[in-house]
Amino acid sequence: MYDHGLIGPVIALVCWSLVVMAWLGYERVRNILRLRLSPDAGKFARDLDALMPDRARQVSANYMHLMEQPTIFYAVCLSLQFIGQGNHPINIGLAWGYVAARILHTGVQGTVNNVSLRFALFLISSVFLIALAVHAVMAMVHGA
Repeated sequence: MYDHGLIGPVIALVCWSLVVMAWLGYERVRNILRLRLSPDAGKFARDLDALMPDRARQVSANYMHLMEQPTIFYAVCLSLQFIGQGNHPINIGLAWGYVAARILHTGVQGTVNNVSLRFALFLISSVFLIALAVHAVMAMVHGA
């Protein structure tokens, strides 16, 4: 039986972000060596990205995306957990749906980079996130 509430999806997305961070490190180091860039080429990330091939830039952009919107996900999940709504099946489903959509988003952005598909996955994950936030507000207002 699953009894981790919303902590499971939070930890899953943290771990996924670390996987993408490692992927980013691999892409950058591999390309810095391949292109024979000096260490100063990485003084500013945007300058280094400009020198990188598409795949490395795509992974870099995805890592940044995982540092942006998911911060709201972490806050709302921990808030729901804290106010006693972490084991609600709808919240658990929404949270795992969000994580799955973000993982799929990484897969698309880090490989084929189909912008339409990426945007659709972003919208889907945003709907999951909005629903979680609405549930948090409802729980606060109605005390349930």
